Amino acid sequence: MTNTPALKPERPFFSSGPTAKFKGWSANNLKTEALGRSHRSAVGKARLKYAIDLTKELLGVPDDYLVGIMPGSDTGALECAMWTMLGARPATVAAWESFGNVWIQDAVKQLKLADLTTLDADYGKIPNLASIPQDNDVVFTWNGTTSGAKIPNTDWLEPGRAGITINDATSAVFAMEMDWAKLDATTFSWQKVMGSEAQHGMLILSPKAVERIESYDPQWPLPKLFRIKKGDKLNRAIFEGATINTPSMLATEDYIAALEWAKSIGGRQAMFERADANARIVTDWIEATPWLRNMVPDPAQRTNTGVCFVFQGDYYDSLSPEDQAYVPKQIAKQLEQLDVGYDFNGYRDAPPSLRIWCGGTVEQEDLRRLLPWIEWAYTELQK
Repeated sequence: MTNTPALKPERPFFSSGPTAKFKGWSANNLKTEALGRSHRSAVGKARLKYAIDLTKELLGVPDDYLVGIMPGSDTGALECAMWTMLGARPATVAAWESFGNVWIQDAVKQLKLADLTTLDADYGKIPNLASIPQDNDVVFTWNGTTSGAKIPNTDWLEPGRAGITINDATSAVFAMEMDWAKLDATTFSWQKVMGSEAQHGMLILSPKAVERIESYDPQWPLPKLFRIKKGDKLNRAIFEGATINTPSMLATEDYIAALEWAKSIGGRQAMFERADANARIVTDWIEATPWLRNMVPDPAQRTNTGVCFVFQGDYYDSLSPEDQAYVPKQIAKQLEQLDVGYDFNGYRDAPPSLRIWCGGTVEQEDLRRLLPWIEWAYTELQK
């Protein structure tokens, strides 16, 4: 029999997006000088430029790469990269979870690329990336937000490869080091690893990506939100604090606050270490719990952000598929009602599972307090 745990997490925020604010965050601490001002004013543009510069500094982005703020969160930034660069040469889109499969659908049904190869794998696994021709453009997701499977390395990308590389890094950046030399377009959103507000994305371009954009005009029409050229050249103002449409200056200040906090604790290396330590707490618990299994069988491919796990064992296996799907939903619902943990049910398209966010804005003690409550809730279900 499992007793009711004595302690609840102080900060029960375990959502995989938007993720937890950093400890000590308060709306009262956000700077407000730019609020109520035009984003094109000197103060507004300066704050947007500061967010760009701080992002570049913290992520160690090379000096000759460009960083810009895009509308539409990571989706807008990633689709902008696809719409403006793909179609110039053969392409491969690789996916192993729901968001990667959206990029496949974009390539197949929307862009209708003539020379396209798609690679996919079941949740928890990664396709054979080494099979991708180096001449091909490639679109991939560094870390599977809804499966917990990440690429273990970039050995499958050759230095100086002919094709461009488009990398959806939204649940990886600030938790895993990016191999910038092999990445041409990298995208993420403020609301993932940094726990900031949604609807704003970041687009990071290599010189090779810039050359592709300036030398190539796709055959399909581009929505205004994807138009990053001015004449035949990249509109570099976008990467200096101008934006394609009106951004939220309040969300910008929230993102800046998170960046400044990350810098104050030691920058991206500290964020990596925090995510690693958090994920270790959860993955070690999964390994020690016989009725749980990490969704990702290969330890080298397991994420340190959104750790996903499924149920197993005699009780769970005896249930109908409908009742099996009910188990994680009910646990997540019950613990939310008790203010123990919020929003950690598995993604709707994933196998029935739980998904605990372990990124650097989460505290270790809160994770340690959450896990006994999951054990308790599972025991309560069996009564």
